[in-house]
Amino acid sequence: MILVAGPYRSGTNDQPELIAANVKAMTDMALELYKLGHLPVLGEWFALPLIEAAGSKETGDQIFNEIFHPVAVQLIDHCDAVMRIGGPSAGADEMIKAGQKKGKIIFHKLSEIPTYGKR
Repeated sequence: MILVAGPYRSGTNDQPELIAANVKAMTDMALELYKLGHLPVLGEWFALPLIEAAGSKETGDQIFNEIFHPVAVQLIDHCDAVMRIGGPSAGADEMIKAGQKKGKIIFHKLSEIPTYGKR
């Protein structure tokens, strides 16, 4: 299982269409990882439904901040690796640091990823 870590809010000024483009980039990478035989995950897939259920009113409010990054950091415990994509992002960099501390493999290029039962 590989966590895809990339910008979510960085460089977006919280504009929904730009955030959506960042999520699409991570989802596109997840698909490529899946095609190579891996099980990709995004922290957003876990965190965003929880944030909504907890009553968050806007991106970056207290509820959002209490859940968003902590869920991804916890998810790394269940992953073998972290794949860093995209441009500058404090949050994605935090996922890389957390992965390194937890002894996970860190990837920066798709070409670094081994094929595992290619789909």
